[in-house]
Amino acid sequence: MATSVKNLTPRQLSTNASLLIAGIFLVISTVLYFVFDKTSFPFILILTAAIAIVAYFVNLYFLKHYIFRKIKLIYKTIHKLKLDPTQKFRNVESDENIISNVEEDVAKWAEDQEQQIDQLKTLENYRREFLGNVSHELKTPIFNIQGYVHTLIDGGLHDESINTKYLQRTAKNVERLITIVDDLEAISKLESGQLALDIRKFDIRELTLEVFETYELTARQHNIRLVLKEGADQAFMVNADREYIRQVLDNLISNSIKYGTPGGASKVGFYDMDKNILVEVADNGIGMGEEHLNHVFDRFYRVDKSRSRAAGGSGLGLSIVKHIMEAHNQTINVRSSLKAGSTFGFTLEKA
Repeated sequence: MATSVKNLTPRQLSTNASLLIAGIFLVISTVLYFVFDKTSFPFILILTAAIAIVAYFVNLYFLKHYIFRKIKLIYKTIHKLKLDPTQKFRNVESDENIISNVEEDVAKWAEDQEQQIDQLKTLENYRREFLGNVSHELKTPIFNIQGYVHTLIDGGLHDESINTKYLQRTAKNVERLITIVDDLEAISKLESGQLALDIRKFDIRELTLEVFETYELTARQHNIRLVLKEGADQAFMVNADREYIRQVLDNLISNSIKYGTPGGASKVGFYDMDKNILVEVADNGIGMGEEHLNHVFDRFYRVDKSRSRAAGGSGLGLSIVKHIMEAHNQTINVRSSLKAGSTFGFTLEKA
């Protein structure tokens, strides 16, 4: 019974209530008719119908303007936006199952609130970790600079055996600070949607060879060969922002050299995937364990912290790479195994 009443609309509730009132009145009037006055039965019927109609509208009015006004308090609680006064009873229609609708709205509101709370907790943890990571990354070069400068001030400036060397080390740490700040600024723009892409048609193979030329000397110093995989002897035309994709290739090829095995190779391959071109950058270096694969694109995440910092960089490179690919509505992924090397692959729209 409770369920059936709960599922009635205001019009149905008013109709039932008015029929009940009219029925009670008719029963009482009929009893009085047979007992006292046999000439007024037609009048009783007309009066009963009139009472039913009046009761219907009175009940409907009270339901909408008093009982359901309490429901509006619920809506004021769960809705953040102020409603237009002209729409005061927009959510209380006569033929609408308002109780069920309110239950659904409140349940959805509660679910949304729970999701928002979970998101806020996640963001708070992310913010805390991010601040800790930034502080840690900035602290090392700042302390190094402080140490070198104080040594020079305390007399080292006049010691020819260390003055030039310490100034060079100070400059190197300043460059690292600049790299971290520039990368933080780049990520801020990427995450805020301020990245304006200059989408053009270009040959990704040609761009890869340009990046190879940039890292040719570095690769030779690490005894790493830069090669294209088989099947990459033709042009692969794509639509993308050439300079940002260069930044992606710069990062991936640079990492493949840093963490590659001397005597090995950094290989780049291109694969036709119907509407996209898959670009893969592979090395046969130290690789990564499975537990690291879901985090390599996180800010400041380092698989081998000591080796990563020794190799330089801000720890933000792969995070920037991921944001660039997302800005292109494309994907990037990684496959890796310990001592077997890593392969980073990303897709670009085929021109």
